[in-house]
Amino acid sequence: MRGAWRRYMSVADYLGLGLVLAGLIAFFGMTTDHFFTVTTLRTIANQIPDAIIIAVGMTFVLIIAGIDLSVGSVLAFSGAVLGVALVRWGWPLGAAAALCVGAGSVCGAMNGLFVIRWRLPAFIVTLGMLEAARGGAYLVTGSQTQYLGGSIERVTNWGVGGLSLPFMTAIAVVIAGQVLLSGTAFGRHMFAIGANEETARLSGINITRIKLSVFVLSGALAALAAIIHCARLTAADPNAGIGYELQAIAAVVIGGTSLMGGRGSVINTFFGVVIIAVLENGLVQVGAQEPIKRLVTGAVIVAAVIADYYRRRLEARSA
Repeated sequence: MRGAWRRYMSVADYLGLGLVLAGLIAFFGMTTDHFFTVTTLRTIANQIPDAIIIAVGMTFVLIIAGIDLSVGSVLAFSGAVLGVALVRWGWPLGAAAALCVGAGSVCGAMNGLFVIRWRLPAFIVTLGMLEAARGGAYLVTGSQTQYLGGSIERVTNWGVGGLSLPFMTAIAVVIAGQVLLSGTAFGRHMFAIGANEETARLSGINITRIKLSVFVLSGALAALAAIIHCARLTAADPNAGIGYELQAIAAVVIGGTSLMGGRGSVINTFFGVVIIAVLENGLVQVGAQEPIKRLVTGAVIVAAVIADYYRRRLEARSA
């Protein structure tokens, strides 16, 4: 009975998010002159790859009942490392990108180690990393934006059918993330830890390995997003990524991942990112000012949390 209910709710999630997205596109298409065009939709698609990739990592963290507030700062720090490798050391793009991802992975590993070793709340640990990584970004760049040159700009120039290589990379990350969640033992163990960590431990799941791996993945994906972000700007900015952690959490929650852990979907998170992007771009086109945009986006997030509350109550009754 419980398995059938979960399958039913998963299908309902996909349909519900799809209908919300279609409704937003239809609404803004009817109320503005230029929203429902290939150019606008293509622009939105090419603006969100870094947000998608960060949100995938946040999905993993929330599924294990954690949180990562450091992803925006890790993006900035990793981008700063990329800039130093490219500009000051003259490294080729491939080697500099590998170092960038390595820097993000180290930040994620430090988050995981502090959470696991001293059983500290992930909220506090990642809040500390938020400040530390941001400080590292300022130190590495000398608090100055670094121009990275044309070699990295070519990353955003490649594409198919008007869709950039970064967007296609983000789609590949979404597919790989969903396969990891639904098709591997690692993914099943993540869900088990989020649902009940003690029960998972008694079942023989290596809690330490799974949680550490999840935080490393979150840091590595933030660094991958940094490469895309730097390529779009052709610069490494120490102020990059401010507020990205809140944007990622919002997208994941809108996508139906539980803040309590134990439930989530990378595909739904993708829908959450797109819904926020469509909402923000549509509000700009109808002439909404920044305070109104924030009010509307905040209301959507609160509505998603309330929906999650009632969903958990329904699941408890069906158990």
